[in-house]
Amino acid sequence: MNDKQRNKIKVRIEEIEKFLNDNRDYSRFDSHALFMERSELEFKRNKENVNISLRTDSKYYLAAQCFKFTKNLLKYGYDKYTTKEEIEKEGVCFNKYSINVGYSQYCKDLKRFNSKEEMFGFVIGYNEAVNNSKAI
Repeated sequence: MNDKQRNKIKVRIEEIEKFLNDNRDYSRFDSHALFMERSELEFKRNKENVNISLRTDSKYYLAAQCFKFTKNLLKYGYDKYTTKEEIEKEGVCFNKYSINVGYSQYCKDLKRFNSKEEMFGFVIGYNEAVNNSKAI
């Protein structure tokens, strides 16, 4: 996805959010269609750097966790070997057995795993740790 497509999705999500916030009487329009459109656009945005198939009932949640993880890395960094600047420049991708700095599984490893389930557990745990540290 290029920057123009990313921006188009971001703008449309913001338009839907504003419309839903300004029009609280959901019976006056097809709110279901708007909620579905927003969910699909968010999923498309969130899954951009996920290089594995997400087919389960929790695909929206897992894609959102990957998006949140990437945002947290950009804000807080990861370790002394992987800088925020490097992550910002190269990006992050999620693969079956690894999280990498770059666009594919052959780029610099951020962390390796035995399965995608282990990887998602790590991602969710990292996000929760960041979220809980903000609450302190």
